[in-house]
Amino acid sequence: MSDTPEKVDRVEEISEERVRHIALLSRLELSDDEIKAASRDLTNILHHINKLGELDLDDVPMTSHAIPVADVFRDDVLRSSLTNEEAIANAPEKEENCFKVPQII
Repeated sequence: MSDTPEKVDRVEEISEERVRHIALLSRLELSDDEIKAASRDLTNILHHINKLGELDLDDVPMTSHAIPVADVFRDDVLRSSLTNEEAIANAPEKEENCFKVPQII
């Protein structure tokens, strides 16, 4: 017998009644079979999460993404654009080189 205490999985089972309550709050209609399966699946998920808590992650750096994320934006490039007159040429209404729109407030 070893002197090391055995780790105990202290996960509370997700009861069928709790699944029914969550389904009610979520406005989900679940059959009895779906409720049993959800209860079993959610409990299994909690067991797996509990096992992850046993890992020694002291030397693992914190990350915000599982893979490196690079800047996906293109470089700003100065280029020609429409003149003010060209931009408002097809406007239904204009006033002093500006688009005229109906007042909202």
